[in-house]
Amino acid sequence: MIVEFGDGIDTGINAMVRALAGRIEASRPSWLIETVPTYRSLAVYLDPWETCRDEAMAWIRSLCSSIETPRFAGEPAIEIPVCYGGGFGPDMERVSLHTGLPAAEIIRLHSSPVYHVFMLGFSPGFPYLGGMDQRLETPRLENPRTLIPAGSVGIAGKQTGVYPLQSPGGWNLIGRTPLKLFDPSRKNPFLVKAGMEIRFVPVSEDKYPVLPSSGEVPGR
Repeated sequence: MIVEFGDGIDTGINAMVRALAGRIEASRPSWLIETVPTYRSLAVYLDPWETCRDEAMAWIRSLCSSIETPRFAGEPAIEIPVCYGGGFGPDMERVSLHTGLPAAEIIRLHSSPVYHVFMLGFSPGFPYLGGMDQRLETPRLENPRTLIPAGSVGIAGKQTGVYPLQSPGGWNLIGRTPLKLFDPSRKNPFLVKAGMEIRFVPVSEDKYPVLPSSGEVPGR
């Protein structure tokens, strides 16, 4: 089943999606397989041997009538240290040519906002972020890379995000962080989750090797 809350990318709509997912997961009905939240909708997978679709739908509708928006009040934005450009950001020149902005301005514009984590997807822990300055908008690569290093920070169209694992991808790489956004050996494998806020903090290349890589979170 798909529960739709709107037709745009909006923090209020996304908060309702996360709130419903949280309530369903907290109740853990016997028929629930999993919930998959997106920007604006929630997919609910159910076991047809445990319930009928109409009963599950009626139950979910009853939850929707009393949703409370989740908040992370009082929690500061997570700071993600990023070394921009050079070998860490091989597509900085491409972004500069497309936007007409020098590298220094790209770094300033990219690291200025507080980004909202709308959802995780594509690969474990990959955050889809809202709030990027639209002057940085750059189309995806025509020929995606077969292997992108973990921690790479990229831009694709109007979006920006961080690759938590080595993987293929077609985003423009402008920097890299040593923080592990996904680590299955941790009690909580995900460093960030939907609803949180993050901020990118530029760091120099000489400091990159000594930054924490174990999942410590600056600014928390």
